[in-house]
Formats: sequence, C-alpha cells, structure tokens
Amino acid sequence: MNRSTRREFMQKTSQAVLGFLAAPALLKRASAADERPNILFAIADDQSWPHCSAYGSPFVNTPGFDRVARQGVLFNNTFCAAPQCSPNRASILTGRPIWQNEEAGTHASYFPKKLTVYPDLLEEAGYWVGYTGKPWGPGNWKDAGRPRNPAGPSFDNHKLKPPAEGISNKDYSANFEDFMKQRPAGKPFCFWYGATEPHRSYQKGIGLKSGKKLEDAVVPPFLPDTPEIRSDILDYAFECEWFDRHLNRMIDYLEKAGELENTLIVVTSDNGMPFPRAKATLYEYGIHMPLAICWPKGVRAGRKVDDLISFIDFAPTLLEAAGVEAPECMTGRSFLNVLKSDQSGIVDKSRTCVFSGRERHSHARFDNWSYPSRSIRTKQYLYIRNIKPERWPAGDPPNFHDVDGCPSKSFLIDNQEKYPEYFEAAYGKRPLEELFDITQDPACLNNLAGDPKHAEIKAKLWSELERTLTGQNDPRMSGSEIFDSYPRFNAMRPELGGFAEQGKYNPNYQ
Repeated sequence: MNRSTRREFMQKTSQAVLGFLAAPALLKRASAADERPNILFAIADDQSWPHCSAYGSPFVNTPGFDRVARQGVLFNNTFCAAPQCSPNRASILTGRPIWQNEEAGTHASYFPKKLTVYPDLLEEAGYWVGYTGKPWGPGNWKDAGRPRNPAGPSFDNHKLKPPAEGISNKDYSANFEDFMKQRPAGKPFCFWYGATEPHRSYQKGIGLKSGKKLEDAVVPPFLPDTPEIRSDILDYAFECEWFDRHLNRMIDYLEKAGELENTLIVVTSDNGMPFPRAKATLYEYGIHMPLAICWPKGVRAGRKVDDLISFIDFAPTLLEAAGVEAPECMTGRSFLNVLKSDQSGIVDKSRTCVFSGRERHSHARFDNWSYPSRSIRTKQYLYIRNIKPERWPAGDPPNFHDVDGCPSKSFLIDNQEKYPEYFEAAYGKRPLEELFDITQDPACLNNLAGDPKHAEIKAKLWSELERTLTGQNDPRMSGSEIFDSYPRFNAMRPELGGFAEQGKYNPNYQ
C-alpha cells in the first residue's frame, strides 16, 4: 500500500471510528449506588476451556472457579476475540473485534487514545475502578496519549514469596483488599484481577513436586502422549491453580464483607494454553475459553448455558448490568438477558455464531510479518480463513517463535522424525481454508475444507464471515496490509531479516 493509499485508508477509518465516538454514551444511573452491582472481572493468562474442575478436568483443581459456576452460570461455548493476550484484552475493554481496534488489534503495539473502554465509562458513572496483576498489555498506552492503562489505575503494592519459579510475586488477593479498603463510601466497584499465570515460564517438574501424577494429565490429541509432555501439562496445571487460589480468597473477602450478594463475578482466561497448536492459533484450544459468572442478587444459580458468547460481548454486558448504555462504537452485544434467564442449554437462539481473528503475535517472521487469520465458529463447525497461507503460522523455521518456548515445543522439534504428524500439525504451513466439525473433532485435526460433502457448509460459513468482516471494515477485506505496518514494543529479532526496528512503523506497508 503506498503512502497516499494508506493515508486515505487511515482517514476513512478514523472518520468512521470518530463518528461512533461522537455520540455520547448515555448513562442510566440507578437511584442509589447499592442498587448497582459491584463487578469483579478475573482473567487468567493462557488457560484453555477444559482445564477447570467444573468442566470435569481430573488434573486441575479450581474450587474458586467451581464456586462461581455453582453460585451462578457455567458457560460451555465462550470464545476470545484473539488467541493472544494484548489484542484480546483490548477487545474485552472496547467491546470491538481486533480488526476495529487499529494498533491495539495486534500484539504489543499502541492502544489508540480514541478507543472507548468500559472501565472509563463505569468510572464516569460513579464506580470505583482499579486492577491488580496484568491489565491490558503488553503494549504502549502512554505514548498513545492515554493517562493510564485502559484497565484502570493499578493496585499492586503487596508482594509475596512465590511458591515456584515463574510465578509473579504480586499478592493479588491482598491488592484487591487494599483496593476495597480505599474505596470511597457509597461507591460500587469495578475491579480487574489479571493474573500472569499460567503464562510461561514454569518451574520444570513443579506439578509432580506438588503431588500431581503423570497418569492424571490429559494430553490433547495434537500432542504426543509422552512423560515429558504430561509433566509439562502438570506444571501448567499448578499455575492454573495459583490463579484460582487468589480468586477464592477474593470471594471469601467479599463474603465476609457482606459484598458478595451484589457482586457480579466474571471468571475466564485471555487465550488458550501455551502449548504448540493451542495459544496463538484459531483452533479450539486457542480460542475456546472457560467462563463462569455469578451475581447472587441478580442471577439464578446452578445453570449451564450453551449459547455462543464472544469476548466483545463482555463490555456491553457489564455496562448494561451497571445501568450504563453502551456507546454505538461497541460492536459486541450484551448477554445480560442470558444471565438473567432461568433457563439452561440454549437461551438466546439468535446467537448462532462468533468471530475471532489474529494478526502478529511475536516477531516471528521476515519483515516482522503477521500471520493474519479470521474464523467463524457455530455450534457445530469452525471455519478458518488463513489470509497469507504462504507464511509460516508458527513463525519462520527453525525456531518457530510464535510458539512459546517450553519443554513441549522443544520435544516436538527434537523428535520430529519420530513424531512427524505432531510436528507438522504444530509447525507446518496451513491451507487457505480450514473446516472442522467440532462435535466430532474438538482437537481440530481433520480438515474438511476439501471434502465435497462439506462444500455447501464451507461456502455458507465463508460467505457469513466475509460479509461480517466487510461490514465491520476489516482492513484485510480490502487488501490492506496496514496491520503489518504497526509497531511492536516488545523484543525484536533482527536475525529474521527485513524490518526489525522496535517501536517503529514498518514503512514497507504504509
């Protein structure tokens, strides 16, 4: 894209965004602060949906998550907007898909000042707002002109001695108590608890050391079932439980303080487990997320819901619960009607599909290229469109930097001749189109895109995906490569060749 074309595109996009933001958000305040719910939003870092005991996991014990599910609603079909932390967290905050968030739609870039976020709207409506741990990030919000992290002000003064290497020394639950003690009288609160667990790195063998057993680990079908892989999965489980332990303490605090009854608690993760063919992919183990929500005063307990929920729906849902009208710039749709229903199973039949996408994850390719993909997920099918299939999805060989460094990654690379099908599934190139029947193949290993029997459903899903992306002004649908121009503020790898300037726009795609 030449400079004049890029300038025209940016001007057109900015006008569209500013047109949305020009309409003021209408605040519908309740007559008294205590009528509005408090909000505790708890988000793990890199945890796939099966790995909570409420979903039947035999090797991850999550009493906090289970407690929320038992006192409220367990969601079976929730999907992140992107399978990477910072773009997905941006979508949570803005209620918009990654292709509408400009630089914030890719990993470790800017968070444009003009993007509206729900914590700011709640603060304007009288809420006490804050976070502990990992908020939006990684990325650069300061140089984008924002006065603070989009998740709110930080409460991170309390530290502890971690139980293992790789675990943060932040005392999340103590920081939440600090936030609560500083809350002005009469104000409802909105708090973001963002653990950095179970993000890597892990202390190798900590799962076994803690008393877990190799035979209890459940190995996904896209990984070889070996002791090395099982031990790595148990280390991951140990950190999942650390996130949950602090969640449970926060719930205990709310209960003792008499605040639990009117607190809306949301528990989820930002993207899938940090293993090959999971995190940073649009397969089920990358985008399918755990979700439990309770609000004793406002939500009937003990329900399991199968509705398709997108992460862009969080912001309008929280705003509606707080009596704040979501601004038109938010693309997501509130599912408060689902929460307040007394039904299980499918509650809102209009929720027929959800959309996800990914752009750059790390600096993993020549010229700092992204691996742009988009997906549509229905109750039965997952369709993925790999926009640049000539690129390496896991990053350029031999290092495949879009897969987090870990024992499982190293094992597959070191044993690729022994396990060629697993190596190819994790690191090989992918076709333009992928189609999976999730009811038969939740591991997403049998691509049906070339099967004539599925030609009709493939065409239907691509048509709906293309229509939605075009209607939402996804730059990729017009052939724009603007995502490849966006700066990256995390580490760069000059050895990959091409553009490698940290914090700079790539002039090749302007």
